Amino acid sequence: MARLSALHLRRIDLNLDRMHRLLQRLEHPERKLPPVIHVAGTNGKGSTIAYLRAVLEAAGLRVHAYTSPYLVRINECFRLGRRGGGVLVGDDELRGALEHCERANAGAPITIFEIETAAAFWLFAQHPADVVLLEVGLGGRLDATNVIDTPLASVIAPVSMDHTEFLGDTLRTIAGEKAAIIKRNVPAICAEQPPEAMAVIEQQAKRMHASLHAAGQDWHVNVERGRLVYQDDRGLMDLAAPRLFGRHQFDNAGLAIATLRALEVFRIDAAAFEAGIVNAEWPARMQRLASGALVDQAPPGCEIWLDGGHNAEGGRVVAAALGDLEERVSRPLVVIVGMMGNKDAGAFLANFAGLTRHIIAVQIPDRGNAMPPDRLADAARALGMRVETCAGVGAALRTLARLAYEAPPRILITGSLYLAGHVLAANGTPPG
Repeated sequence: MARLSALHLRRIDLNLDRMHRLLQRLEHPERKLPPVIHVAGTNGKGSTIAYLRAVLEAAGLRVHAYTSPYLVRINECFRLGRRGGGVLVGDDELRGALEHCERANAGAPITIFEIETAAAFWLFAQHPADVVLLEVGLGGRLDATNVIDTPLASVIAPVSMDHTEFLGDTLRTIAGEKAAIIKRNVPAICAEQPPEAMAVIEQQAKRMHASLHAAGQDWHVNVERGRLVYQDDRGLMDLAAPRLFGRHQFDNAGLAIATLRALEVFRIDAAAFEAGIVNAEWPARMQRLASGALVDQAPPGCEIWLDGGHNAEGGRVVAAALGDLEERVSRPLVVIVGMMGNKDAGAFLANFAGLTRHIIAVQIPDRGNAMPPDRLADAARALGMRVETCAGVGAALRTLARLAYEAPPRILITGSLYLAGHVLAANGTPPG
């Protein structure tokens, strides 16, 4: 990985020409894949794929999955389908796939994400499976994954403002980039969207003659007595709540259910849907850290939650989840936050202004384009929040351990998936 990063383009350059050239040299592994479910969106893509995988595996199917970014190890991006549950690709097999793609590329310009995506296609083509779950990296229209001509389904998770320097500075423009994964005559399943985004998605589905299955119109998901209630024109399902915490996870689970119900190829019973929804895991999305090296440095009896949210909408759903926790058990809340330099810190932190006055800004380690803690602190102060800076998450937890609280605090570590990955590694609890 270090060699590939050094030799090839580091900047994001959205263009499918390089990808098509490499896939041709690899004899088109993307045409030899099992049926593909392609997932785009701003927030919730990974969680939706986690639910899809868990339900399909509960139904006895073999599921390949390609997701990004990884938190601790690159292997997390590549999951190979097996009977009884998939496994992360091993080091030797992943190295072989990357080297094979590197040789085929023959030194031509390429981005690291493109060569990783080609490696995923090549790996998945070597291993039999029933379905491939494919997550868009950035946008959709020119994303390296958008070389699949006829997926089984195109899925659009919630669209909001993010990566505006690449995707455009209006919701309509960003929605257009995401909706471009919708293919001709392929079912499109869509989460609930802001009206201006929904209008663009509807136009693209109509243009592509794709049947559109939209949340709030063709299917509905609600929380009733703590359970997930899903309804569409085929009937109603009353399921246990997701293990993943937060109201937004009911919506992500609903999107996964709607996707599988829209497809005729899979026969999935209610027991498999419930098992998948209950058992799905997705690290660093309102993940409770109960033990580990970092947890040992925190105030005794505290709660520590980890979430990789980094945009305004991601902050909103995390703040809503914290509000639910506060209703159950009231605790003082502290937010430890580190962000990348291209993010809107004010828009993200504004979600927490009514929940806490205590923000600790930290540096994301080993990221040259991370936001300096002082700049992050300025954004918090502009919102009237009490803020201090620390060198890192460990130092922040040790600082909190020295303070006197009327009750052990609830601590949220958030602002970036890069920060979340660092926390999981330092805590000794990397994804498996």
